Amino acid sequence: MALDLDQRPILVFWETTKACSLACRHCRAEAQSRPAPGELDDAEARALIDSLAGFGRPRPVLIATGGDVLERRGIDDLVDHAVARDVPLALAPSVTAQLTDERVQELRSRGVKIASLSLDGAEPATHDGIRGIPGHHAETLAAIRLLRRNGLTVQVNTVVMRETVEELPTILRLVRDAGAAVWEVFFLVHVGRGHALGELTPEENEDVCHFLVDAARCGLVVRTVEAPFFRRVVAQRADGGTRSAGSLYARLSAQLHAELGEPTAPSRAQTKGTRDGRGVVFVGHDGTIQPSGFLPVPLGNVREESIVGVYREHPLLRQIRAAEFGGRCGTCDFRELCGGSRARAFAATGDPLAADPGCVLAAA
Repeated sequence: MALDLDQRPILVFWETTKACSLACRHCRAEAQSRPAPGELDDAEARALIDSLAGFGRPRPVLIATGGDVLERRGIDDLVDHAVARDVPLALAPSVTAQLTDERVQELRSRGVKIASLSLDGAEPATHDGIRGIPGHHAETLAAIRLLRRNGLTVQVNTVVMRETVEELPTILRLVRDAGAAVWEVFFLVHVGRGHALGELTPEENEDVCHFLVDAARCGLVVRTVEAPFFRRVVAQRADGGTRSAGSLYARLSAQLHAELGEPTAPSRAQTKGTRDGRGVVFVGHDGTIQPSGFLPVPLGNVREESIVGVYREHPLLRQIRAAEFGGRCGTCDFRELCGGSRARAFAATGDPLAADPGCVLAAA
């Protein structure tokens, strides 16, 4: 049965803390070494978890992120509370000295089954340069294997930007070889510390999406963040559309074949019609509700308002879900399937309903 995304999200992201020992150059949260003032206390956090029951069943999946979720004091008790309330929970820890075998075993014993980690380069120089920690590339690959060894399903997140894009095929091989089940590719949006980094052109985004269609036949689930036009590319390819003729796609395709051979597995491209505010909602460290972590438009606060009511009734979210967009996104035949990145539209224009400047159709 298809979920009614007007009534309930699939994913609720909760920024449990801004504390993190890393200093990643693209950090959306602009994480810091210590918790920020005003973070939800334990009672407020439990109330947030309880409130998700108001969406009905199936419950949304609560993604506990940060900062570093393992820096959140009392996180074990909150994990227990989510399990007791039958709220599915996934953790997004940073790879630090806290992510030990004993710590993972403890979390697994409490009911955590899914975790996500980030790998942003095929080479240590690339990944370590982004993460700000020498040796972090090797530690990340070891952490993926650690999570798998303890029975967790692992998702690996990779940010696409100018300095990492040519390494995507090798990252895919590393992720697959380490035992990850899902590869989630984030297309850079100029938010947080990401303002200083290089986005791809719309044509390059198109080439990367065509590469990801091929990558989805290599045995992993492949999905994207802030690139809903990936769903359009998947649909066009399924209908017999031609592959991108761009030079970036040609290079990525050749490297994919060199790394993993001809993709032959059934496609595992994930194409659920979600976008910022449609199937996804975000709660900041201080309880602020936003359409997503990459779209910093405040909609309310869980300290004063029901997240269920905000998600279902806020005018902006209703417009997003109704595909009431401006510019090319508003007239595009794919506005329901895709709808463009509302975060990128906002970052570029200040209007979350504007056309997505990262899409080749909107830029035409």
